[in-house]
Amino acid sequence: MTEHASPTDRPPPRRARRIARRTGIALVAVFTVAGVVATGQFFFGAPGVGHFRSIDGRAEYVAAYEKAMAALPTPTATHDVTTAFGTVRAYEWSSPERADTVPVVLVPGRSSGVPMWTENLPGFLAHHRVLAFDALGDAGLSVQGVPLASTDDQALWIADALAQLDADDAHVVGHSFGGASAAAYARHFPDNVRSLTLLEPALTFAHPPARMLWWAAVSTLPGIPDGWRHTALGKVGGVDDHDPTDDTAAMIEQASRHFSAALPTPSPLGDDDLRALTMPTYVAIAERDSLAGGEQAADRARELPRAVVHVFPDTTHSLPMQAKDRLDAELPAFWRAAE
Repeated sequence: MTEHASPTDRPPPRRARRIARRTGIALVAVFTVAGVVATGQFFFGAPGVGHFRSIDGRAEYVAAYEKAMAALPTPTATHDVTTAFGTVRAYEWSSPERADTVPVVLVPGRSSGVPMWTENLPGFLAHHRVLAFDALGDAGLSVQGVPLASTDDQALWIADALAQLDADDAHVVGHSFGGASAAAYARHFPDNVRSLTLLEPALTFAHPPARMLWWAAVSTLPGIPDGWRHTALGKVGGVDDHDPTDDTAAMIEQASRHFSAALPTPSPLGDDDLRALTMPTYVAIAERDSLAGGEQAADRARELPRAVVHVFPDTTHSLPMQAKDRLDAELPAFWRAAE
């Protein structure tokens, strides 16, 4: 005998559409509220200690991190440096021929860690001893122990780590939020910075577009569908589609999924701050989808006392990877001139 659904078992088509529409609106509302909360925590939240949300999540991240690291040249040394704010994981690439060169220090962008420099590192270490570290308070193998209350604290732990690595006279290079950290270090310890290179530095010369802030916050929401996360990460990186099969992209995805960052929010530099950065400074701004602030940021950067400022055509916030060949040619020449 065939059973028929009663009216209470199956809503009529019109009612079903209303329920689906209301459910969709409710889900959008939930993710919107969550996005607003995440934006507040991502950019304006109270300081805390960055941590993985679970043991399994950390294991998934570390596996992705190690796979991404395998694409880099093998470091000549790995350091776990104890600072007042936690233990900093740093890698060194050196050789007898480069041992006495002014070191190049690489400060990564948000959720990126050392593996983000895969494209750039070979060109840099051909000329210099190179040091790169995972940021305290962010995803990576550094372990934060004390809250970072301000960008002043960012400068302090970087100075502490570099002093122990014999790199307190260096060419400092930062990307994205790492650019803001590099600028903070240069402001507080100008005598330790032979030159400063800022690649798409976030919240350093201007505020990013609101939509870029939104996508950056949404990308870190726990529990969102993979498709949403891929879209958000693609928007932040300025690419049409986030490619989870790329090892570095997969690592960043695991970071956004499993790590709760605790970082102070930078503020664009004031007039006095700009005047204080008297070292040679190279600034690269993306032509489109710039998290640094685009042309407005470039104009502001040109007020630095000794700045070389370029807006790179046909690039996005992923500028270090997209402009690898140009950076390989221009930065070593810039560093030689600074010496």
